[in-house]
Amino acid sequence: MTILVAYDGSADARGAIEFAAEHLTAEPALIVTVWEPLLVQLKKYPLAAGAIDPGTEDEAHAQAEQHAKEGAELAVASGLSEVTYRAVADNESIWKTIVDVADEIDASLIVTGSRGLAGVRSVLLGSVSNHVLHHSHRPTLIVPPAPGN
Repeated sequence: MTILVAYDGSADARGAIEFAAEHLTAEPALIVTVWEPLLVQLKKYPLAAGAIDPGTEDEAHAQAEQHAKEGAELAVASGLSEVTYRAVADNESIWKTIVDVADEIDASLIVTGSRGLAGVRSVLLGSVSNHVLHHSHRPTLIVPPAPGN
């Protein structure tokens, strides 16, 4: 089995990786960063269509790949072994993509931080970690922010 760790580059995501490495070192890990393609952004935010630059899709994918690689490097430095990473395009919602990838790889556990980079959107739409917890049929570990964060 494999542990899936959701990683978006935020301090809470870093804390989740460090916690997983400290407590869950027996299984391989997959670090997943979810990114939103242009068509998904247009579907979610139709009023912003004029403000979305089509050239940013390649940049968003490249940034997601970089975040995923950074997360994998952090996982290895923190003590996890057999770490792989993947940037996955979001076709519907970030939480659903995480749950779908966990199902695809038959993850034994999903690990995520309690807050990410979504900021105001998560307040308005509900947090990714909350949706993963309530929609996944797999054990889910939500790591809270470190004291003072």
